[in-house]
Amino acid sequence: MQARKGHQVDDKDILGRIDELIKTEHDLRQRLAAGELSGPEERAQLSAAEEALDQCWDLLRQRRARREFGEDPDGTAARPVSEVEGYQQ
Repeated sequence: MQARKGHQVDDKDILGRIDELIKTEHDLRQRLAAGELSGPEERAQLSAAEEALDQCWDLLRQRRARREFGEDPDGTAARPVSEVEGYQQ
């Protein structure tokens, strides 16, 4: 998740992105179940949404942990998909 120029990403931004991604993921899963999502490109969209969701949850956890230990939450950054993929929510 990237900050917009002149705008620091905060928890509200991350939670908003998580909500968007959850809606996208649910829509894609419904389309998959209905047989409307069959092409490799569409499955790649579902995979990308899942990966982005893992990254957002991880970033939010990092921010909360830093805040809990008295550190600046703005010192966090999204970690690579390979590092966060498959985290349990």
